[in-house]
Amino acid sequence: MPIQTVENPADLSAFSDVGADFVIFYSSRDDQGRMWCPDCRDVEEQVKNTFGGADAPSASIIYVGSKAEWKRPAENKFREDPWKVEGVPTILRLKDGRETGRINETGIPTSLKEFIKGQ
Repeated sequence: MPIQTVENPADLSAFSDVGADFVIFYSSRDDQGRMWCPDCRDVEEQVKNTFGGADAPSASIIYVGSKAEWKRPAENKFREDPWKVEGVPTILRLKDGRETGRINETGIPTSLKEFIKGQ
């Protein structure tokens, strides 16, 4: 299933609003289409290969904002409930509108396949 991008992330208030099995939190892209976070850039191809196939689980990407927006936790909704994202990239596994697992920048390169299997 192709990866979807959440067009209006500000409208999300609950896991059930996403409509996917996995939610991928990335840094936003600049005018040249490049994510400001080097860890996000490092795993982008791996994530695309994992979730981009026809038999892959459904996934939605949420861009958390510019670096300046991300660095102001009190103003970034994805650092609060229910998301509680502490770093990007972060991938959440969802089932029935609830979070059942989470993996971040340090685990994605080595453990993404196992994380997906834990679905």
